[in-house]
Amino acid sequence: MTDRGSVPIIHWLEDGKAFEARWRSHNGTPPATRVVVADGKMTADDAYGLACQGSALLWRGDFQEARQMLSALGNRADRPQRRPRASTTTSIAGPAEAFHLYRQARSQRARTLNALLIPLNDDYTIPLRRAPDIRQACAEAYGPAKTPSVTSLRALLGVIGAHEWRTKGIELPEAGGRIHPHFGVFAPIRREYVDLIATTPLPAACASASVAFDIGTGTGVLAAVLARRGIERVVATDLDTRALFCARENVRQLGLLERIEVVQADLFPEERAALVVCNPPWIPARPSSSMENGIYDPESRMLRGFLAKLPDHLVPGGEGWLILSDLAEHLGLRTRAHLLEVFEAAGLRVLGRNDVPPRHPRTSDKTDALHHARAAEITSLWRLAAR
Repeated sequence: MTDRGSVPIIHWLEDGKAFEARWRSHNGTPPATRVVVADGKMTADDAYGLACQGSALLWRGDFQEARQMLSALGNRADRPQRRPRASTTTSIAGPAEAFHLYRQARSQRARTLNALLIPLNDDYTIPLRRAPDIRQACAEAYGPAKTPSVTSLRALLGVIGAHEWRTKGIELPEAGGRIHPHFGVFAPIRREYVDLIATTPLPAACASASVAFDIGTGTGVLAAVLARRGIERVVATDLDTRALFCARENVRQLGLLERIEVVQADLFPEERAALVVCNPPWIPARPSSSMENGIYDPESRMLRGFLAKLPDHLVPGGEGWLILSDLAEHLGLRTRAHLLEVFEAAGLRVLGRNDVPPRHPRTSDKTDALHHARAAEITSLWRLAAR
């Protein structure tokens, strides 16, 4: 691999000639150093063996056959692995260890499936038979087309799926219409936290100071809910440029430009509000890619930063609303006592808590390795005030 400035390049040999192209990876994974040209003549077992050994498979021929190959690789990756018989001295893994083993297994599966590569022309067309037109989806994810490139089929399907979400949108009456998530921005597909923001009584301080902050706004959905509830001015903050563009577009489409201001900020704007809302990532673990930033918060950095600075950004009588699942507690990654200690250290007191059980399908999926924790999960809105 060579790197021209900040652009990684993938190299391969084909028909005795050397080729290269820009390498596209949303999770920062470097391109493979061993690339094998493959097509429908290669068996799934051979492809799986090469992928497990670290070789990438650059697909030629038919796009639909490539999708079939990806499915076949997934089936092989999901086969139960033979494990050595545990000795009497082997202890049973606790929930935290089980979670980390689960993530390791998912990471290995992703590496194997990401070995199947697809070429893209300099206009984002795919030079394969029966390939779909994905030019608009790629432009939304990667920006304007400039040079030929290569990416994994699995990542490309994610780009296509993100485009479909962006086009279709998610109907949320509490926000006043459809929210259109963009590629790389966490989609509000779970309704629990939206319902909590929509139904919890507003602080009395909002009557005299009708200003609210939405910290880490993402798509802008919670800012829209607050504006629809009558808050006269909402400041929605984020650091991510994709999220800022997404939130501004949603605010405009919902007709809320006069009430919502979307600004780039590290958590808080430089003022105070009667209500400050934050829905940080719920799991204190390291994300494996930028796509997981909405789920994983290393060492609870965003959570701690929000709580530490919250008292300085509330007007007298103001409230901070923290939306947090207790999934991390069931996974053994955080305790309730520790969370309360963080509140105390930040100079905050708990005014109340509203809880709601999850309604997503994975709570009833007993084949999920984390089923026990997901089934017990509760999402809470913590009402916090400065002491």
